[in-house]
Amino acid sequence: MTEACAYLPSALGMLALRGTEAGLCAVQFQPADAASPATPPAQVAGCLREAYRQLQAYFGRELREFTVATHVTAGTEFQRQVWAALPGVGYGTTASYLDLARQLGNAGAVRAVGAANGQNPLAIIWPCHRIIGAGGQLTGYAGGLPRKKWLLELEQPHVQTRLF
Repeated sequence: MTEACAYLPSALGMLALRGTEAGLCAVQFQPADAASPATPPAQVAGCLREAYRQLQAYFGRELREFTVATHVTAGTEFQRQVWAALPGVGYGTTASYLDLARQLGNAGAVRAVGAANGQNPLAIIWPCHRIIGAGGQLTGYAGGLPRKKWLLELEQPHVQTRLF
């Protein structure tokens, strides 16, 4: 399968969208100094077009749940279990790393859950930004804590702490 790439400008910086005919494979924050020109929407094809559209709607507070087809083959079985659980933490809610570990049946796997979140290939789409510390503090985010804070604030006034 041939992988395609598109670049979406956002309030958080440029996002690289990668996908194949099977679905979206990655959403990645680009470094501020990266020379990635924005892809005009008319030039975005297939699943990337839908991801582009849905992300724009999310940033515009018009979308709360992503439905774009995904196709991620990377990751260990445990990582894939963690990533699969992330959409269960809905728009405007948060859960702790411990909550997520408990949902997966292993309360002792808090650090492993955090590490899996750090490897999430579909930033924003699989909302690892909604996973916070047990005391409610913002901890860890591959895109940086300012982006995590911004994403959670975008979902205000809807953010509520949710326990599984």
